[in-house]
Amino acid sequence: SSGINAEYGGRNKSSESVISSPCVIPKHKCSKMAIKCHFAIAFCLAIFFFFAPNQCHSHRMNAIDRCWRQKPNWKRSRQQLATCSVGFAGKMTNNIGKNVIQYEVTDPSDDPINPKPGTLRHGASVLPGKKWITFQKDMNIKLQKPLLISSFTTIDGRGATVHVSGNGCLLIYKATDVIVHGLRVHHCKAVGPSSVRGENGKMVALGHMDGDAIRLVSSSKVWIDHNTLFSCQDGLLDVTRGSTFITISNNWFRDQDKVMLLGHDDGYVRDKNMKVTVAFNHFGPNCNQRMPRVRHGYAHVANNLYQGWTQYAIGGSSNPSIKSECNYFIAPKSGKKEVTWRNGAVSIPWKFYSVKDVFENGASFVQTGIGMAKPNYNNQQRFQVEDAKLVKALTSSSGALQCYRTLKC
Repeated sequence: SSGINAEYGGRNKSSESVISSPCVIPKHKCSKMAIKCHFAIAFCLAIFFFFAPNQCHSHRMNAIDRCWRQKPNWKRSRQQLATCSVGFAGKMTNNIGKNVIQYEVTDPSDDPINPKPGTLRHGASVLPGKKWITFQKDMNIKLQKPLLISSFTTIDGRGATVHVSGNGCLLIYKATDVIVHGLRVHHCKAVGPSSVRGENGKMVALGHMDGDAIRLVSSSKVWIDHNTLFSCQDGLLDVTRGSTFITISNNWFRDQDKVMLLGHDDGYVRDKNMKVTVAFNHFGPNCNQRMPRVRHGYAHVANNLYQGWTQYAIGGSSNPSIKSECNYFIAPKSGKKEVTWRNGAVSIPWKFYSVKDVFENGASFVQTGIGMAKPNYNNQQRFQVEDAKLVKALTSSSGALQCYRTLKC
């Protein structure tokens, strides 16, 4: 809130007069009732500093954050988060209800073969049914093998500082209805073929993992929100092999060469059905390329902040459809200024265009197929795309949040 006040030059006069007027107390009463007077002034100041910044702050929140972040009782109503998702994932209401298992991670250790109760792997991989996973305390989890996340799983890192690193990191494989929220995933390493314990205790054979922070394979209805991802061996987020109905929002991607891949490879035509929303994210500093790179499918890229790039920001191959809407592109001071990149011969003009984006430092956007790549959201997916001039504010809380028990996040 202090940053917001500074940007606007302090409080506006109208709100100041409304809030301060009850605090005007006649001098003769103050002289007779000094204690009461001081208490009244202190109370008025408390009212101002509690409400005024939050009113300003909430006004500048994006569509997802407005849904839940303004409530100080977020911890008692964690499942409300699932009703706040937008974009192609839609509302995640399959993740909530009376039959959801409340699982708390109390142990940061990791055993991929025999996961102990209380560990993240036991909750995310082995435990059957719907589960909402939270963390008892701050912890650093170093994975020995990729963490397999099963269907109807919510990983909710709010209220703790949770770091995840190690071999393979997070894998959402042939799963549906998954939420990953509030984690710091980094320094993920490649790992060869391995076996890990899966749902109901069954062993699951996994192929080679390149070292991505989060990898989606043949999965649907997945929401990746408010995570901080950086410094991994390959990429930060891959959506591949027929995965679709994905929303990637409010994340902070930084310090990475290849950031986000949407589509497995140029020969995997099943990815033509892929639909991904990329909204309210912060890319940078020190990101090189793939923000995202799209193959075959469709991506709606809206209200993201791009803090420079080395090769390009948004690119693709195999005739994808990309609508870039109301993003804020800040080109590097030197080097390549062009936002886009296209690989391979383009026999038919791609539907790859810009709508009301803002460009700084000489950034440019080569467009093709203007107006022909609309998301066509349904009512559960549709959201308000804000003016690009507000993107810095809308993404100012991107990444994992600091949430305290009785305060607004």
